[in-house]
Amino acid sequence: MGQSQRSGIAFALMHPITAIIPTYNEADNIVDAIKSVSWADEIIVVDSFSADNTVELARPLSTRILQREYINSASQKNWAIPQAKHEWVFIHDADERVTPALRDEIKELLDMPEIRYDAFWIRRQNWFMGKRVRFSGWRRDKVIRLFRRDKCRYEEKHVHAEITTGGRIGRLRGKINHNTYKSIEHFKSKMERYAEWSARDALRRGVKPNAFHFYIKPAFRFFKHFIWQLGFLDGRRGWVIANMYAWYVRQRYRVMGHL
Repeated sequence: MGQSQRSGIAFALMHPITAIIPTYNEADNIVDAIKSVSWADEIIVVDSFSADNTVELARPLSTRILQREYINSASQKNWAIPQAKHEWVFIHDADERVTPALRDEIKELLDMPEIRYDAFWIRRQNWFMGKRVRFSGWRRDKVIRLFRRDKCRYEEKHVHAEITTGGRIGRLRGKINHNTYKSIEHFKSKMERYAEWSARDALRRGVKPNAFHFYIKPAFRFFKHFIWQLGFLDGRRGWVIANMYAWYVRQRYRVMGHL
């Protein structure tokens, strides 16, 4: 589908760009997610065989729909990156929104004759339970989302994989709004999946859980988020976040005993 059909604000950039959006059952998010990157020259939705109408909603707004069975986030993105038409790639999760300031900054960057970096860190503003989380360990959240297709890949790990590159990494001033979790139940459900994936990564590293892992590490994780990282200033949200991460740590080692 051509650019003019997708958006009235598409840019004729010196360096065109591909936006990649991984999805699974994102019917509530996908339309706004695609509109958030409608300035990209190509928009690829990489779907993990959603059971809702994510694909139907995405089809008229995107350039291509690709489908692949989900293994983990890094694997899915590494599979999609080489399929981008353009040298520059922007990875965009369905629960994220590019702010106008970031959009304009990317436009200005990609209009430069020469770009000295191969990837860029971007700060995220996280929202949970209807409000922005300003502390609780989420304050300095940043991700690499803009990068050269042929110079960057995600680490081969199940949880919290980040882009690796042998090139230079810059920073952008604009931010991404991240609508983290729809509810406490959604938060716990996601942490449960992360606990299993993290357990598998830990087993590969040869970790053998003991009392330290089951009791000290969860307690420290709560202290880290709620006290050290000032989660108490986020009120009830900070309390929920600290408790959930402490539960996640303990659950990771419980799962290891069953793998």
